[in-house]
Amino acid sequence: MSPRQLFLPAAIAAAIGVSIGTSAKDADMTRHPPTGAVKLSIEGDLPPLGGATEWINSGPLTAASLRGHVVLIEFWTYTCINWLRTLPYVRAWAAKYKDQGLVVIGVHSPEFEFEKDLGNVRRAARDMRVDYPIAVDSEHAVWRAFRNEYWPALYFVDAQGRIRHHRFGEGEYERSEAVIQQLLTEAGARGIGRDLGTVNARGLEVAADWGDLRSPENYVDYARTQNFASPGGAVLGQRRDYAAPPRLSLNHWALLGNWTVKQEAIRLEKANGRIAYRFHARDLHLVMGPPAGAQPVRFRVLIDGQPPGAAHGVDVDAQGYGTAAEQRLYQLIRQPKPIADRLFEIEFLDPGLEAFAFTFG
Repeated sequence: MSPRQLFLPAAIAAAIGVSIGTSAKDADMTRHPPTGAVKLSIEGDLPPLGGATEWINSGPLTAASLRGHVVLIEFWTYTCINWLRTLPYVRAWAAKYKDQGLVVIGVHSPEFEFEKDLGNVRRAARDMRVDYPIAVDSEHAVWRAFRNEYWPALYFVDAQGRIRHHRFGEGEYERSEAVIQQLLTEAGARGIGRDLGTVNARGLEVAADWGDLRSPENYVDYARTQNFASPGGAVLGQRRDYAAPPRLSLNHWALLGNWTVKQEAIRLEKANGRIAYRFHARDLHLVMGPPAGAQPVRFRVLIDGQPPGAAHGVDVDAQGYGTAAEQRLYQLIRQPKPIADRLFEIEFLDPGLEAFAFTFG
């Protein structure tokens, strides 16, 4: 399992408490608290945060300065769909419990090289409404101090500076909020109660449709991709013309046009190149965009050879047209039921685009 890949089949999702078959519609989520106290152990002391290269939304915070506060440490990277679907919960907790002593710190530990750019992190934090303190961990020093391996990852720290609970991946939100309530109560906060906060998920933040999710995350680079189906395979570091086979099997993909396949990305060298991917999911996303300083790239999306219509994602219109202006995660498909195997195609009308990974929901 790659660090960012926290794809959960429906049976596993049900076992750990992730919601199954969540509606794609934007909606407030009604949740119910778990019964009884949460049993918490002591997992160690809060590691130092001094490895952060920059802080956003606050000055530098230290383990010593945080004593007396309950702290939620959240590891994230802004192109990770798994993190994006946890964000509305963390955002709600930060707002609801701020005045009772909770400090939420988002540690931004990048996966892709472009996510190390401070300007990109600032823009993503603004666009995604991440207004709690952010430790910019571009060299992964804080990541290593925690011995962390996942996006997203949550570490719950009591007022004495001890880690009391952790959560890797999506789900178990009711339990996580109950842990926050319990730690705040232990710290002497009054009037916490057991009611859960209102979570308002929109767009990319809406929970995956786990019951219909049959496509796992897939990188589209040379080093990590799976099921690349263009005849002749990928050639590392060389411009060449690629073609698609007559038919793609489920979760297989192909390039069409003139591309360079690199270790961590693919790059379109001539206009009108395409990517084809057969998938089974409600949502399809692609991490892509032009490099810094390059011109925006226009594109068009088709599903089963037709404009997406009502199945278009937030970053395209009903005819499938969109523009990639920066490197980030783009939601290209959000289809209504019934969900079935579909052929996704994206044609880039301008050269210069780089693509990194498909994710689904």
